[in-house]
Amino acid sequence: MMDGGTPNFKTWNILYPVYINSKKTIAEGRRISAAKACENPTSLEIGDCCGHLKIPFAIEIDKAYPRDFMQVGRVRFLLKRPDGSLHNPLVASKKQLMIRVAELVPRHPGRLKKQEPASTSNAVPSKSGKGGKKKR
Repeated sequence: MMDGGTPNFKTWNILYPVYINSKKTIAEGRRISAAKACENPTSLEIGDCCGHLKIPFAIEIDKAYPRDFMQVGRVRFLLKRPDGSLHNPLVASKKQLMIRVAELVPRHPGRLKKQEPASTSNAVPSKSGKGGKKKR
């Protein structure tokens, strides 16, 4: 991808968005602590964060997480160069990458734009859910 040639993506590591989703349990596939994880990351946001960390990556939109096939998209990444040196000395393992990406995703530019309209709509008071037909 970055080398100009066609690298063999099949040998790269995989990062599913479920791995760093704070809304999921460990049984559902989360791999880091909920305190360090972020809320509902997408594969595109994870890919942008890998690019920011100068780690070669490839986004596979058509792939799904096996335990939850409704969660589509995954990111393949390469931590080490062919000679064994790291692309980013701050990220030496897959777990470190997951923690770094989970820190960066909430500050992603696309995510900041999504959250802006939600915070301004709080001025309208909402009705309570009571009312309607009563049960006998």
